[in-house]
Amino acid sequence: MLSADVNRYISLRRALGYKLVRAERHLLAFACFAAERDESHIRTATALTWLPTAAKSPNAMAHRLMDLIQFARFMQAEDPRHEIPPADIKRNTNRPVPYIYTAAEIARILDAAGNLRYQRPNPLRRKLYVMLFGLIAATGMRVSEVVALRLDDILPDGVLRIRETKFRKSRLVPLHPTVVEALKRYLGARCQFAAESDWLFPSVEHRQMCLRMVNYTFRCVTRRAGIVLERSQQPRIHDLRHTFATRVLEQCGAGRGEVARHFVALSTYLGHVSIHNTYWYLQATPEMMTDIAAAAEALVGENAA
Repeated sequence: MLSADVNRYISLRRALGYKLVRAERHLLAFACFAAERDESHIRTATALTWLPTAAKSPNAMAHRLMDLIQFARFMQAEDPRHEIPPADIKRNTNRPVPYIYTAAEIARILDAAGNLRYQRPNPLRRKLYVMLFGLIAATGMRVSEVVALRLDDILPDGVLRIRETKFRKSRLVPLHPTVVEALKRYLGARCQFAAESDWLFPSVEHRQMCLRMVNYTFRCVTRRAGIVLERSQQPRIHDLRHTFATRVLEQCGAGRGEVARHFVALSTYLGHVSIHNTYWYLQATPEMMTDIAAAAEALVGENAA
């Protein structure tokens, strides 16, 4: 039945580096639905009947449909009796508008983290969160990557090793000398309170920190720092990554060759599987809009001449 084909398909793509946790769940659910109908091949009618029962929102249905279409293409290459469903479900691709922090706001965030309430079971709390938030702001790393760092991921010459994370990619992240010095000071304090743990940012139980707690603490810190906006979507810790990427691109110059080189370097540094994902971080800041306007004026002047 289709469940065996799903397992074979998922195993093959995972060997190529994909995780496909969600896709595996979606495809196995469809395989069970097809099995209940005694179908051993993918049918468009069955797929369209299954989608509304598996998801309620158009966005969720679009995710499942895309997973199914990719699987159907794989199966049809082996057996033309498999049908490929049409990709005609509209998908909501709107992402939350990122908040680009100013340098002063990042400084206020770190000051607020350094003044968190003292907790007896976690005497490292203040220094830990200052270093954690500062590291994300200075490198653009994902918060999941930061909390997964171990002591042996700190390599010589100020380099961090990011183990297999999103898209199962590993990479090396060079640190600025100021970040290296801050990390040394943090490690000195850490040795006094958490020497038993090999996590760079250990929890109270000396285990890996919980992402939910990190995000909760960040929200508390931004409120204390006075960064509370009159909008439904409040600033997020992930916006530090957006801010890092945007500020880097602001400094890349206006030349087409310079921009291309910076984009490739930034994409690699951030751990993107495709440079297409890096374009999302190109946010409209006043500095960028000024550069774009100047470039447009120069182009118009050249054409007029």
